[in-house]
Amino acid sequence: MPSVCFYFQVHQPKRIKKYPIFSIGKDHNYFNDNSDTDLNNERVFKKVANKCYLPTNNLILSLLKKYPEFKVSYSLSGIFLEQAEEYCPEVLRSFYQLAQTGQVEFLAETYYHSLACLYCEDEFKTQVNMHKKLIKEFFNLEPRVFRNTELIYNNNIAKFAKDMGFEAVLTEGVDDILGWRSPNFVYKPKGTNIKLLLKNYRLSDDIAFRFSSRDWEEWPLTAEKFASWISAYNGNGEVINLFMDYETFGEHQWEDTGIFHFLEKLPEEILKHKDNNFKTPSEVASSFYPKDDIDVTRHISWADVERDLSAWRSNAMQYAALDKLYSLKNAVFKTKDKDIIADWRRLQTSDHFYYMCTKWFADGDVHKYFNPYQTPYDAFICYMNVLNDLKLRIQQA
Repeated sequence: MPSVCFYFQVHQPKRIKKYPIFSIGKDHNYFNDNSDTDLNNERVFKKVANKCYLPTNNLILSLLKKYPEFKVSYSLSGIFLEQAEEYCPEVLRSFYQLAQTGQVEFLAETYYHSLACLYCEDEFKTQVNMHKKLIKEFFNLEPRVFRNTELIYNNNIAKFAKDMGFEAVLTEGVDDILGWRSPNFVYKPKGTNIKLLLKNYRLSDDIAFRFSSRDWEEWPLTAEKFASWISAYNGNGEVINLFMDYETFGEHQWEDTGIFHFLEKLPEEILKHKDNNFKTPSEVASSFYPKDDIDVTRHISWADVERDLSAWRSNAMQYAALDKLYSLKNAVFKTKDKDIIADWRRLQTSDHFYYMCTKWFADGDVHKYFNPYQTPYDAFICYMNVLNDLKLRIQQA
């Protein structure tokens, strides 16, 4: 029977407030919005904490205590942990309780949930080391597995992870990359001796996206039904990697959809099937040999139907914002100003560029749902105004 590997992304950006052009040179507090909108980072964090983080952590903790075989893994972005400490310390305490069970693994990523891997290898490595240090500080654990921002991946990122001492790296099970192969085995990147764990996006998305859709032919999805789907891979897979946003529980799928009841029953139903078990990513990596090499020369991700970089780099606004941001790197560090460096790094968070995305149809609906700005153009204008102010601060430092 296949093992089940649960991985949850836990991240909240520090959104840029409405920042008009006349604020340039006068207002350096880019992220502090006191309005009653989705640009108020404290308000958003506490709302999601009450709907998702706290109830889901409490449920996961009870399941870990009830089922010693149950295991899960998380990546908590540094920018998420900063806000948890500032706005809602009980969220931080609840993750610490999970860590104390010994059944939870915390993965490494970029501290600022950034796209630094695409622009600056030194900054990329620095942010990963910053994140590892933070996980050690908060949970007394050292990450052994790496996941890049939004599962962005190619052969070079695999080599980077190996060179930094990680045992495995997570990414998306993209169909045209896999070809005839199944995502339900461990693989090895071409040219690099590190384990590669691939998301089973069909089963993952059944929970993350389709769970509450009454137009879906499998609605309603029960824990018993889902467990039977996993068991059906017996003989055709060694591990089912279920990777998703943690906000699936209570935020994307509201409580009244039955999502918490589904999660509560799922470990029991999976364990009913003979020899089924749960593994963390590092346990998967140590338990199974790679079945084949996977050659990924382009960048892939878990975003949208294309599973590429187009969520963050598909229009002129996004390219202009990213190019200008990273062009400031040398000047930023020459200032030796901690506040300027910290703001520059917070401006690297991938969400800022996601909000500028102009893709429509199926993906566009998703981008509009997660966009706190009225339009992608508003997001771009605010962002570029902030960069212009940051440039002035650099010149005056």
